[in-house]
Amino acid sequence: MLHLELIDAHNFYEILKLKRPANEEYVADNSVSLAEAWLYRDDHTVEPRAIYHDDTLVGFVMTHADYARRILDIWRILIPDAFVNKGYGTQTLRLVIDEAKSSGRFDALELCYVPGNAMAEHVYAKTGFVATGAVEDGEIVMGYRLRP
Repeated sequence: MLHLELIDAHNFYEILKLKRPANEEYVADNSVSLAEAWLYRDDHTVEPRAIYHDDTLVGFVMTHADYARRILDIWRILIPDAFVNKGYGTQTLRLVIDEAKSSGRFDALELCYVPGNAMAEHVYAKTGFVATGAVEDGEIVMGYRLRP
């Protein structure tokens, strides 16, 4: 069963060892993501987590909560080569959507992708995200409404 766990001393180094797929040039290394999470630690808005299928580490996801706008941003998601095309990205997005919905703190989710990243665009659209028409730092913004 797929589940998310906080990153702590027991999985920190495993997370650092996860590498993006060889042909994936769009996602930052987890060391960068964890450093960015550390930068925003006092805001209590960034949450990096490990993605597990049962006891097997299959990826990494990091969210950023914008409580003023009631939007949860899926800032990073990384599934390494050994686990690509097994549904883990889609399942992870669904887990994050379900958590955001049940929390009652958000009205929508957002994420971005670099134009040309067809795999990300496909997974995001398949999960129900739609392009908002916005572009941030050259990346296409997609949204998922939790409430009308």
